[in-house]
Amino acid sequence: MKNIAKTSYDSALETVRSLKEKYGSTWEAITTQNAARMVAQNRFKTGLDIAKYTADIMRKDMQAYDENPANYTQSLGCWHGFVAQQKMIAVKKHYKTTDKKYLYLSGWMIAALRSEFGPLPDQSMHEKIAVPVLIEEIYNFLRQADAVELNDLFRRLENGEDVQEQIDNFETHIVPIIADIDAGFGNEEATYLLAKKMIQAGACAIQIENQVSDAKQCGHQDGKVTVPHEDFIAKINAIRYAFLELGVDNGIIVARTDSEGAGLTQKLPVSIEPGDLASKYLDFVECEEVTMEEVKNNEVLLKRSGKLVRPVRLANGLYKFKEGSNIDRVVLDCITSLQNGADLLWIETPTPHVGQIAHMVNRVREVVPNAKLVYNNSPSFNWTLNFRNQVYEEMLHEGENMTGYDRNNLMDAQYDGTELCFRADEKIKTFQQDAAREAGVFHHLITLPTYHTTALHMNDLTEGYFGEEGMLAYVKGVQRQEIRKGVSCVKHQRMAGSDLGDDHKTFFAGDKALKAGGVKNTSGQFETKDSSKQLESKEAVVA
Repeated sequence: MKNIAKTSYDSALETVRSLKEKYGSTWEAITTQNAARMVAQNRFKTGLDIAKYTADIMRKDMQAYDENPANYTQSLGCWHGFVAQQKMIAVKKHYKTTDKKYLYLSGWMIAALRSEFGPLPDQSMHEKIAVPVLIEEIYNFLRQADAVELNDLFRRLENGEDVQEQIDNFETHIVPIIADIDAGFGNEEATYLLAKKMIQAGACAIQIENQVSDAKQCGHQDGKVTVPHEDFIAKINAIRYAFLELGVDNGIIVARTDSEGAGLTQKLPVSIEPGDLASKYLDFVECEEVTMEEVKNNEVLLKRSGKLVRPVRLANGLYKFKEGSNIDRVVLDCITSLQNGADLLWIETPTPHVGQIAHMVNRVREVVPNAKLVYNNSPSFNWTLNFRNQVYEEMLHEGENMTGYDRNNLMDAQYDGTELCFRADEKIKTFQQDAAREAGVFHHLITLPTYHTTALHMNDLTEGYFGEEGMLAYVKGVQRQEIRKGVSCVKHQRMAGSDLGDDHKTFFAGDKALKAGGVKNTSGQFETKDSSKQLESKEAVVA
């Protein structure tokens, strides 16, 4: 993918030359080539530039998925700009392209890791401004990754290497981000204002859920309370207006329904005519038939099928939905959202089961044939246990002798080498492909992977470093792995912008610049010989 056209550097050269002619000797110290190089290293000047660029990418990818579900997309949740930066550097290193690789911004991780209050549960208690702040931070780190890599290429070009094609065809680290706005942090005006900040920071896709804003719960916890469709549509409209106001005409709205696991509602909407949305919502509310003599003062009553009924109301004032109505509510939520401006769906599910997801999506597709999902491959699921249970049922149905397995203890390590384990792991491996093909999943994400990897790696390093291994735990488990796997931040000074800054200081101050690079810079210890080139030269000698 050619993200920086061959003419961009030349165009910058022409612009700076013209400016130098205009301002004459006062601009004599400005080197045309250096200025053009800096322009090329910073393609995206504002967050809105990023939002417009990445929205185009997502729209193109959505069309490609409609043509072939093998074209699904993926992302990992990142809670810091550095984490996102290293992820995208690794993507480019391992796959040579960022195509169909996105970023995810999780409200859960902002609450747990980014709040001024300290660690919080995922209940919309964190500062809402923390959301656009993290988006801006992520894209600042990705811009820096562009600048560092391009600066290296320009250095090599100046040293006589033929890397012009790599510069001309440079692929940016900037990719779409799907950003979590929770339930909108207030009324629809509050949602609009926050959405604007998120878009201005660079978000091209905003995910919003149909829970009550001031009683929001994590999608994988109990106590979720949903809102009537009219309230949710108002917030979808608010986000669309924000996109349009800022000129991101094709911004993406992801409508999330928590109805599968939510059994409560805070409001009873007003039905204007039979069969309208409010009426459909009210039909799901659990009620009991009453007579006027049984009704207490100040109770809420409904007329249903010609009978007087009383909605079941809890002590906290919330109303209950009928048992078993959750899937029907999910389907209605999805259809209604798509018919009222949403572009993608998000369905929170109790387990990662392709058949269960497909059951709901296929019902939605009977009304909206191109309905597509963003699906949370959540760490809240016990993936090993879920899929071992699925395979256990399959093997039992196939007539296999399952007496060697304790159904209540399938997580036990004794089963790791068994047929059940092999089949379960294979289903986990192909889950994303299968769900994309069979259940309409356009985008697969893991919300909290870097939360867990940070905890795991600190656990392992701590165990060794403070134990008998001492410094060897770090060297063997971290630094040596970074060197041998070519992890960019092993040269942490370079990754933080030291080399880039040296070049800039030279641009600004010439020979007077005080630079960090040089023989006493210990980063030189990490220069490694290219073993592949060494092998090629040996083979040439032998030949």
